[in-house]
Amino acid sequence: MPEQPELDVVCEVIHRRVIGKRIVDTGSAPKGASIIVRDFTQRGLSGLRESTFDGVFRRGKFLVFTLTRVVQNPGDSANGEPCATMFVVINPKLTGRLQLCLPTERHGLNCHIWLSLSDGRELRYIDQKTMGQVYLGDVAPEHLQIPDYSTMGPEPLAVTRADFLLRIKPFRGEIKGILTRSEFLAGIGNAYADEILWTAKLHPYRKRTSLDAAELDRLYAAIVSTLTEATTKVRVEMGENIHLKPRNFMNVHMKTGQPCPRCGTTISLIGANQRITNFCRACQPGGLIKGM
Repeated sequence: MPEQPELDVVCEVIHRRVIGKRIVDTGSAPKGASIIVRDFTQRGLSGLRESTFDGVFRRGKFLVFTLTRVVQNPGDSANGEPCATMFVVINPKLTGRLQLCLPTERHGLNCHIWLSLSDGRELRYIDQKTMGQVYLGDVAPEHLQIPDYSTMGPEPLAVTRADFLLRIKPFRGEIKGILTRSEFLAGIGNAYADEILWTAKLHPYRKRTSLDAAELDRLYAAIVSTLTEATTKVRVEMGENIHLKPRNFMNVHMKTGQPCPRCGTTISLIGANQRITNFCRACQPGGLIKGM
């Protein structure tokens, strides 16, 4: 699942290469698009034609595009203006990606939506498992019925240490589960939760109530350093290829059986709640956690 570092870099590339471009045509693979697209405009993908990309930003694990379309009949616009703002909101979930390429590149089976741009390229949505959603709306996403959007907490790098301590206090469960809850902080998923907890030297299944003040301080510092450093590494490894998910630089996530880069202990794997958790049993002791 793309998380904050990957999606921030995708936004940077989109700003450079897509903003200001006009959509001259749209296309879709009927079976996949019918599952993925949620249309609040009643115009469908074709309603994006002749609209121009004005901006893009990330909110949690969502990408939000703002577009301006020319209204042929001013009466179609809610405010009577000749132009209207549209929103495209993408929740890529597990395997959704964007791809920016020439139209001569073959549409694979996982390519479900494509937008032909005025510079001759295509912006594509690809999704191997067809789990993501693309929402089309005429109002800002917080006013649309998009699951989990309006309930997100603040962005991790926008939270002060004092705010972090206040926000985490009501949560009493396992610390990894708390990190991945969007109501707590937006944008952290399974992969970077593993990396943050390795940096903080905290066992993923420790209860929040078992963490002392020093451990909570380490956790906050690890969130900031891990996400900041990862964004820099992703920027280098992804380049302009926004469909990639570079994670070879990670310390523990998906490194089962490899030596911990800090102490050399073999990295452990636990599969629980339908997700993979990797950690170092030496660097991240479980304390009194039964069975760990």
